[in-house]
Amino acid sequence: MLSISEIKSLLATPQKIVITTHHKPDGDAMGSSLGLYAYLIQKGHHVHVITPSDYPYFLHWMPNNAEVIIYPDEQERSAKLVAEASMIFCLDFNALGRINELGELVRSSNAYKLMIDHHLDPEDFDDYRHWNIGACAAAQLVYDFIVNELEDGALMNKDIASCLYTGIMTDSGSFRFESANAGVYRIAADLIDLGAEHWRIHQLVYDNATENRLRFLGYCLSEKLEVIPEFNTAIISVTKEELKKFNIVTGDTEGIVNYALSINGVKLAAFIIERTDKVKLSLRSTGDFPANEICKKYFNGGGHRNAAGGYSDKNLVETVKDFKALLPDYKNQLLR
Repeated sequence: MLSISEIKSLLATPQKIVITTHHKPDGDAMGSSLGLYAYLIQKGHHVHVITPSDYPYFLHWMPNNAEVIIYPDEQERSAKLVAEASMIFCLDFNALGRINELGELVRSSNAYKLMIDHHLDPEDFDDYRHWNIGACAAAQLVYDFIVNELEDGALMNKDIASCLYTGIMTDSGSFRFESANAGVYRIAADLIDLGAEHWRIHQLVYDNATENRLRFLGYCLSEKLEVIPEFNTAIISVTKEELKKFNIVTGDTEGIVNYALSINGVKLAAFIIERTDKVKLSLRSTGDFPANEICKKYFNGGGHRNAAGGYSDKNLVETVKDFKALLPDYKNQLLR
C-alpha cells in the first residue's frame, strides 16, 4: 500500500488521473467524484471522470457535470484514458465488478489505484485505501482525504463543497440516518461556509421529479405495494412492461423503497424490479436488521446493514417468491 506521503509526492506533479464510481451512480457517487475532480484540476492534473453507466437527471446540475464521460457512449476513449492514466481513483465502491466492463480495464491498468469507500469487504485491487465503514458517505471520506490526509483544505471551494454536500446529504438520508453523527454535521457546516447552498441543493435533488415519476410512484403505492404483517415486511415489485408504460428512466425508481419502509411497524422493505437482463433488488431496513446479509447470501450483492442491493437471474415472480421464502428464517429479528 502507498503511504499518504507518497500520495502527496505523486500529486505534487501533474498526473493523468481517472476517477470512476459504481454502476448507476447515485448522489454520493457523483458528488464524491465531481468534488474530487474539482479539487484535482486546481492542482494542475489532467483529470477525467468516467462512469460505467448513465445516472439520474437530477444530478446533472452539479459543477463540471458536462465533463463526465459515460463509458457505454465512449468506450474507445474511456479505454484509452484508463490505459494512459497514472492514477485511478475508485470512489464509492470496493470491488471491480461494480463498474462492469470498466473493471477489467482498471484491473489491467498500470496506474496506481486509490480506493475511497465506506462499504464492507473491500476487494484487494487497490494500492491506497481511504476506507471507513462508519462514514455516512464516500463524499465524507473525500472531504477527509483532501482536508485532513492531504492537508489541502485551503483549496476547498464552492464547487467542491456543493458536490460533497450533495453526496453527504443523499447518502445520509438528508442527515436522518444513524451514520449522520455530530462530525458529519460539522463537515456539512464547513461545506455551507464554503458556499454550498444547502436549500438549493435539496431542491435540485428532491424537488425535481418528472410527471412520469410521480405517476409511477402513485401506481407503485396504490397497485404494487404488498405488506406482510406477520414478518413486518413490505414489498413493491414492478415488471419491465410497467417501467415502459410510465417511460421510466434512470433515477425515476430511486427512493421508492423508502416509502415501503415508512409504513408503521415495517422493519424490512424490498423494491424488486424486472430489468432487461436481471431482476434487481433494493432492500432497506431499520434498527439492527441486516439487509446486507440477505443480499450477500442470496442475491449476489451486499451493501450496508440498512441499505443493500442485489440481483437474481430468475424471473420476477420467482425472485419475489424466493425473497418471501427467506422471511421465516429471519422472523425473530423482524418481530423484535
